[in-house]
Parts: sequence; C-alpha cells; structure tokens
Amino acid sequence: MVAAMDDSGTRRIVVGVSGSLGSLAALHRAVDQARQSGAEVLAVLAWEPVGGEFAYRRAPLPPLLAEGRRLAAEPLVTALDTALGWGWSEHRLDARIIRGAPGRVLVETADREDDLLVVGAGRRGLLRRALHRSTSRYCLAYATCPVLAVPPSSLQRDLAALHRRNTWRLPFQLRRLREDAPGPQRG
Repeated sequence: MVAAMDDSGTRRIVVGVSGSLGSLAALHRAVDQARQSGAEVLAVLAWEPVGGEFAYRRAPLPPLLAEGRRLAAEPLVTALDTALGWGWSEHRLDARIIRGAPGRVLVETADREDDLLVVGAGRRGLLRRALHRSTSRYCLAYATCPVLAVPPSSLQRDLAALHRRNTWRLPFQLRRLREDAPGPQRG
C-alpha cells in the first residue's frame, strides 16, 4: 500500500479509532501496513459534545466542552492499549482527538492524495443503517485518498450473533460452539 509523505518526510496512514471491535481491527491493519512500508500511523478519535454540535451552539458551556474532550481521551488510550498492548508508544504512532462528526473528521484529516485512510467496516442491519450513519460509507464516498475498509473478523460476527441471541433470550447450542472452536480435531 502507498502512504503519504508528511511535512517531515515520513509516510502517513490515518486510522479511525473509536474503541469498537471494528476500529481495533482497523488499528491492527494500519500498524501492520506501517511496519511494511515504514509509515507513521495517525490514530484519530472523533468526538462531539453531548447532544451534538447544534445543542452546544444553542447553549455553550466551555467547562462541559473541556470535560467532554477529557472523557474522549480515555477510549482512545484504552483502544491503543487493547489493540497494541502497553508498548504502543514504541510504534511510530501519533494519536489525536478531534472534535466533529467521525466521517468528516477522518476525511479532513486524511486530506492528501497519497494518504491511506483505514476504517473498520462492520456489518449493519437495515434498522441500524436507517438510524445511524456509517462512518466507513462516508469515508468511502468522500475521501480523496485510498480507503482501506477492514471487514469484521469471523469471531466478531459470531460474538455479535451470540449477543443478539442473548439479548432476545433465545437458546443457543453450546455443542455447536464447541464444534466450531479451534483446537485438536478428533477423528
């Protein structure tokens, strides 16, 4: 993959991080691409004030805004620790917290033609798609640089299916989970 050269002469890969399983997979892929190409990773967490920008403009409270920014830093550090372990600072990685809608923030951050933008692309049902905008779809539609949308892993799909069954209190077959689990095969 090609990554952009920033002002200091190093290559750049921009990755969206939210703390979700999809964003952790995207972060892993971005770090792997950076190792292969010698690029620098820019991990970006986008955040918005409580109630959104419109509500904040109607009744601005600077202390609340500062607290929102502070609280946004916690998921970013947790995601970096979860995905890369405690040694994430050893990687050529820069982390930023930027105020705004996630898709717009990522597209504006990866503003050079040669940047590589990496986002997690989770499966979404019709209802979720109707209620929530997809960051990965926004990035694919509006980015001026190449976008790598990392699909969810099979484990993530299985966990989501199990979570849905648990939410609706449907029974699940433990035997099927054991059969699907990796390990020594009996023959």
